[in-house]
Amino acid sequence: MAAHSGGLTAVAPSGTAPSAVTSPGGTVSVRNLIRSFGPKGVLNGVDLDIAPGEFVALLGPSGCGKSTLLRALAGLDHDVRGSGVISVPERVSVVFQDSRLLPWDSVLGNVTLGLREHDAEARARKALAEVGLAGREKSWPHELSGGEQQRVALARSLVREPQLLLADEPFGALDALTRIKMHGLLQDLIAAHRPAVLLVTHDVDEAIALADRIVVLDSGRVATVRTVTPEVGSAVDAAGHEALRRDLLADLGVEPVASH
Repeated sequence: MAAHSGGLTAVAPSGTAPSAVTSPGGTVSVRNLIRSFGPKGVLNGVDLDIAPGEFVALLGPSGCGKSTLLRALAGLDHDVRGSGVISVPERVSVVFQDSRLLPWDSVLGNVTLGLREHDAEARARKALAEVGLAGREKSWPHELSGGEQQRVALARSLVREPQLLLADEPFGALDALTRIKMHGLLQDLIAAHRPAVLLVTHDVDEAIALADRIVVLDSGRVATVRTVTPEVGSAVDAAGHEALRRDLLADLGVEPVASH
């Protein structure tokens, strides 16, 4: 596994986690995944499949194992006890809630971090243009807003053309308006690059708006899996959108708020 500062991890066949293998065809497969921290079990037999190009959102209460599952897929949990079989594509990138930009490097330097290809700079400039930051290549991270920093993090991940993009609450620290803008940007980028995506989020509305399928974890197990149609996700089917939202809140143990 080649791990790069700044929150990006590219998982290669020779360096995946001990229980992981490289998946032919870009599919993701998790079977009977168990992970524990000390005496505490966090994942208790998780099975999950993600098809190439599919967007899966992972919901669940704090401590249910969402981030632990994501880190297992990224090969970042070597110090955790557990078992199971993980099959991931050759190229995997990770985006965290904190953009994790290197403060001493430029925007362009952060995007090209770890790249050795001769065309790395040209690809990085193209990626920055895709996220709306053309012309900011020489800027420093502290000169960017929170939303712009996350755009750089997305560019840094997507410039590697991942087959699987793992996103751990990437918009959790942003204000509501910026989050909505980032949702649209992410949808456009995913449509252009077509990686499979696993998004960890606490936001039910975010999951509905972005995902093809929503998986709810509870006590380290998959409790519910719900499919999101394009009409429901975009709220064209308003009734279906609201019904799915109610169902997901119920899955999470949240009582609906009575209307007056």
